[in-house]
Amino acid sequence: MRLLPPFTTPSLRHERMSIVKVKEYLRRFGYEDRIIEPEEPTPTVESAAKALGTAPQNIAKSLAVALKDRDIIIVTAGDVKLDNALFKACFHEKAHFIPFEDTENRIGHAPGGVCPFAINPGIKVYLDESLKRFDTVYPAAGNDRSGVRLTPEELYKLSAAEGWISVTKLK
Repeated sequence: MRLLPPFTTPSLRHERMSIVKVKEYLRRFGYEDRIIEPEEPTPTVESAAKALGTAPQNIAKSLAVALKDRDIIIVTAGDVKLDNALFKACFHEKAHFIPFEDTENRIGHAPGGVCPFAINPGIKVYLDESLKRFDTVYPAAGNDRSGVRLTPEELYKLSAAEGWISVTKLK
């Protein structure tokens, strides 16, 4: 077992704990070996694609959304954006992203590392149909220097998604 150096800042401590939680979560299902930890940062679709050696559309970005009565995560392909009309038709309200500074407390992972694994209790996950176009997608693994290589079906299973939805359009 490799020991990590002492935590030097609260944010660094949380970042390390977040990926540790994801690794433990994926280990339970036999998927820990799918985690990629490049040296380059992965907080955006573009940087993640470059660091993970894939196309931007294959990045599975996790959107932290606040509904009136609960917070949710919507995982989409990297080349799409939320379509407000489709979102409202699906959830019967307007989309509001969780503020940057509140994301970690409400979801369980900081911005740049939000993913649908090892999240706070009560957070529902939905997968956008845009992901089904690909054989392989790469969601984050809890911090801004990680990704997980999965098929959309594996992502569905591992995220315990509520279902597939269609709430995006191409950029």
